[in-house]
Amino acid sequence: MVSTVGGTARVPPPIKAVNFHIWQPCNMHCGFCFAQFKDVRRDVLPAGHLPARDALRVVDALADEGFQKITFAGGEPFLCPWLPDLVARAHQRGMVTSIVTNGSLVKDVTGLAGVLDWLVLSVDSLVPDVLTRLGRTTAGRAIPEHAYRSLCLDVRNAGISLKINTVVTRANLGEDLSSFLLDAAPRRWKILQMLPIDGQNGGYDNPLRVTDEEFRAFASRHLWVARHGIDVVCEDNDAMTGSYAMLDPAGRFFDNVDGHYSYSESVLSVGAAAALRQVTLDRAKFLARGGQYDWRAAEPAVLVRGAVE
Repeated sequence: MVSTVGGTARVPPPIKAVNFHIWQPCNMHCGFCFAQFKDVRRDVLPAGHLPARDALRVVDALADEGFQKITFAGGEPFLCPWLPDLVARAHQRGMVTSIVTNGSLVKDVTGLAGVLDWLVLSVDSLVPDVLTRLGRTTAGRAIPEHAYRSLCLDVRNAGISLKINTVVTRANLGEDLSSFLLDAAPRRWKILQMLPIDGQNGGYDNPLRVTDEEFRAFASRHLWVARHGIDVVCEDNDAMTGSYAMLDPAGRFFDNVDGHYSYSESVLSVGAAAALRQVTLDRAKFLARGGQYDWRAAEPAVLVRGAVE
């Protein structure tokens, strides 16, 4: 459907969900992280984030462009003092709202109830030594399993949909998270193969990288939890390439189709439509990985997306 704004025809974006990495700083140092954005902080944005006023302008531009769902990511987005304002603005503009977090700074989710639709918690391991090896620690300490469990319960009690992300790496390859998943009962669980990106996590030289076969083995071992009402999504490296609409902390779209990040001009300087045309987005791959689903549904679908052979 083509909308008209100010007398000008506007074509909706090919992908209706967008990830806005609002905050480059992070309180963890995960060795597999593909969103470090040290290049952005070095070359474009010394603070590692936009001022609150400009970040709100980006949210408005994305809503005007026709995006229906926005995920606030980082770095660690809960380091951002105006994160609640961004979520509230996106909600006010009619977008489904989501936050991806490592969980270490989430103290009270009830304040976001009513404006936040999804909280996405990164849980890559429940073993302290593995979390330490991954760099998923704060001040040298890993989040204990009981804290993950407590946060999951708090999110669900607040009426916010829970999603869990797990990145499969060399460190957690043999772990079984099934029991934790059944107790946490997220609506959605995304299993991600560690994605090597030059300039972010060392690319293919990263020792945490796993093969396609190893990733499939990890995913296949866990798929049975879908029978308990968890929407399980498996994304290998190919599925993650070119299938996400993403903005960096400077408000620029970027893609990863060449194994590194290519950035557009800023949405704040050229507008969302023009910036979006400067990156590669593959709608077919977005749909194939299950990116389009009923974001507002009250109950999860008993479904496995991204079948693992």
